[in-house]
Amino acid sequence: MNQSVLSPFTEQAVPQWKRAVLKVGSSLLAADGGGLSPRHALGLAQFVSANVLAGREVVIVSSGAVAAGRAIVPRALEAGAAMAARQALAALGQAQLIGLWQRFFERPVAQVLLTHDDLRNRRRYLNARATLNELLRLGALPVVNENDTVSVDELKLGDNDNLAATVAALIDADVLFIATDIDGLYSADPRRDPQARPIHDVPELTVDVLAMAGGAGSGAGTGGMHTKLEAAAKAGRVGIETCLFNGRSAEVVRALSQGRLFGTRIHAAQTRVAARKYWLRHAPLEPGAILVDAGAADALRGKGASLLPGGVVAAEGDFRRGDMIEIRQRTEAGEVCLARGVSQYSASDIRRVAGRHSRDIESVLGYNYGGNVIHRDDLVVL
Repeated sequence: MNQSVLSPFTEQAVPQWKRAVLKVGSSLLAADGGGLSPRHALGLAQFVSANVLAGREVVIVSSGAVAAGRAIVPRALEAGAAMAARQALAALGQAQLIGLWQRFFERPVAQVLLTHDDLRNRRRYLNARATLNELLRLGALPVVNENDTVSVDELKLGDNDNLAATVAALIDADVLFIATDIDGLYSADPRRDPQARPIHDVPELTVDVLAMAGGAGSGAGTGGMHTKLEAAAKAGRVGIETCLFNGRSAEVVRALSQGRLFGTRIHAAQTRVAARKYWLRHAPLEPGAILVDAGAADALRGKGASLLPGGVVAAEGDFRRGDMIEIRQRTEAGEVCLARGVSQYSASDIRRVAGRHSRDIESVLGYNYGGNVIHRDDLVVL
């Protein structure tokens, strides 16, 4: 193993990836005297830029709004301050946080504020995914943060690690990079136990591995190693690997740009495709169905195609955008279930565009969520 980088962790290969989420915590962005510092953010931004130039896509999930707001109104957050005070600081600091990231990139930086409720709600989930995919298509750099101004749980729990895992699943990322203020996962807290051993590779997140996680780290952040392992477990369940590394080490970050990881690699439980297809097969169905003609049925079965409005015959029931529904074909023996998937349109909308070309959707409905009734990534043939 190459040990040219000064790190207790030995070198290993970064997983192959085309799309990634990079989570950056407050401890890497907060200045000692309050506010934000570019000291560690610059190297992480260079990592992002190098990979974007190589044709990859990156979404940043960034903490730091409260720390930035504290510098603007330093006395606002005192001992025993109400949650509203933290939310106000987040609102004040959000522009500073986006400004910090924008200064490092020539491409536009887009602010995306989400809460866990946004991602639990299937319709808002689809809207968030469509927005992020479009930003990436336009060449922008999305910077996601929890919407602290209206959200409570995230500020209480410091849950940006789990939010990053959810965003990774949302955009079908290949890997989740978590930049932290220590070198990776240890067998115990290295700041308290000199015998703590570095854990380079985690094939499976067992109870014993989870027990290695300590509490919260620096005072600037609210998430510790335990939340990072929770995030890795969540990402792993949908086939996404996680890499933990020290974002304060310029050498470690530069090595990461070269595909060399000095940190902890946490493997996924299964492939991303297998996890996605399993969910599509077993997620609860809503009442109703989309009926398709023979041409659409052949395209779904034989070509792995998306379902377009031109192949739709009718819609049964009263399902809504984002619902999991069946796709059926009428035969002489009755209706046959061909597939199931997440509908991009409600039943009433589908009835209005059935049999039409995708380009007619907006003129008929007055809006559109894309040219597919069900995208092939949201569909499984039975």
